[in-house]
Amino acid sequence: MAVFNILNAENLRFFKAPHKIFMQQRQQFLIILILLCFSLRAFPQSRSVPNKPDYDLAPYHFGFLLGFNEMLFTIKTVPDYQNKMYYNNDLMQSMPDQNSDSAFLYNVEGTPTFGFVIGIVGNLRLGEYFDFRFTPSLTFGERNLDYSIKNYYDSPNPEMLFVTKNIQSTFVEFPLWVRFKGQRIHNMRPYVLAGAKYSLDLASNAKKKEDNSAANVFINRKDVYALGGVGFDFYTVYFKFGIELSMSYGIFDVLKHDNTIYTDAIESMNSKIFQVSFTFE
Repeated sequence: MAVFNILNAENLRFFKAPHKIFMQQRQQFLIILILLCFSLRAFPQSRSVPNKPDYDLAPYHFGFLLGFNEMLFTIKTVPDYQNKMYYNNDLMQSMPDQNSDSAFLYNVEGTPTFGFVIGIVGNLRLGEYFDFRFTPSLTFGERNLDYSIKNYYDSPNPEMLFVTKNIQSTFVEFPLWVRFKGQRIHNMRPYVLAGAKYSLDLASNAKKKEDNSAANVFINRKDVYALGGVGFDFYTVYFKFGIELSMSYGIFDVLKHDNTIYTDAIESMNSKIFQVSFTFE
């Protein structure tokens, strides 16, 4: 039957488009980070007298952070999801927002977008090389899910549909970090850090009343992330400035499965966030 034909080359070309967008955004993300590193030359590095030589001896200190991020989903699909047919009729509404008799889902993937973050920094000194940090923050961003659907409607000939579902998020986050600092080199000090955070999505639509006239993709409000990152502190005359690259990997499946064509093919969906932060302490 025609419905089981393999996709032609033209359709496959469309499937690769979201991946190309993802790679372009990732390259832009890395280019911005490299430029930021080079911009640190603007901070004077006089070799005569170090700035704030006793700053790291304080038992605790506070500050704030600003940054930008790239949010995306890691999607694991169920086996053979491309062979399952979905129907729209009085007993089953698998595609409530599509004019369709039946359809096949051929591809689903996430497209990352950029957002921004603001937060507070609390630092507790544990020793010469170790710190404990608490950085509660408010994070804004959104992610897209891109679907390629082969649709049948009043015709034996299918139509290829490309549907994007936008998911907006506003996270209240509570990260806890353990930071290992390297040896201070005049007015610069490198570090690595690891930790975990609890995240609450204030913009999540997971508990909104479902509307059969429009199919939304719902996600859960709560998640826990594993954290890792690297950074550099720069000691100026008046404060300590830091630049940090961190990665957050969601532990739980955040997708709300509602038996529609948009969620049925997804076995699990985890959040992932890349973030560049600027700290002022």
